[in-house]
Order: sequence, then C-alpha cells, then structure tokens
Amino acid sequence: MTVTQADRIAHQQRLLTALREELEARGITTVLVVAEGDRPALEVVDRRFRTRRVFVQISFCWFYWGDREDERVSFLKLPHAVSRIEQAARTGWHDGPQAELLIDFSKIVDAYRP
Repeated sequence: MTVTQADRIAHQQRLLTALREELEARGITTVLVVAEGDRPALEVVDRRFRTRRVFVQISFCWFYWGDREDERVSFLKLPHAVSRIEQAARTGWHDGPQAELLIDFSKIVDAYRP
C-alpha cells in the first residue's frame, strides 16, 4: 500500500467515523467495517433491519450507498449528509441487492477535451 492509498483510507475512515457518531446519536444502528478491497464502509441498519454499506467517494466528495442518484450525498456539509442518510434508513432501503457505484473517469475526461 502506498502512502497515498494509506492517506485516502485514513481520510475515508475519519469521514465515516464522524458520520457514524452523528447517526448513532440519532438512534440509527451502524457498524464501521472494512469491505472488499480494504475499503472502509459504514453498515447502516434501516427500519426493516436491512443493512446497506455507506462508502466514501473522495474525488466527488460523496457518501454513497448504491448507484442511484438519490443514494449519494455530499460529505462537505456533514449535518445535511447525516439527515439524508438518516431519512433513507428510516424510510427503508430499496428492495433488492445493493448496487455498486461505478464511475467511468474516461467519460469525464472526454467531456473536457477540445
């Protein structure tokens, strides 16, 4: 693991720990875990006792828990992010498996080429 990877993982862990503390204070059950690929994640339990993993996408400043547009929120304003994730957990995660957010950076680069 390079220094950059270690720094990224440490930053993700700090963000998820802050999120965890705020959600726990609001009565939402969470567990900080390490997912596949050594990615830090926060398991969040919804009102039906179903779990979703919340991840951090550093490049876009997101917390995300799926690939849908309404399954991500900026971590730059933590109180808003906490409220959004709390709302999603209290409403209940959508049915079906958790989808992975995949970002094709080549499409983003192509958009800015002359």
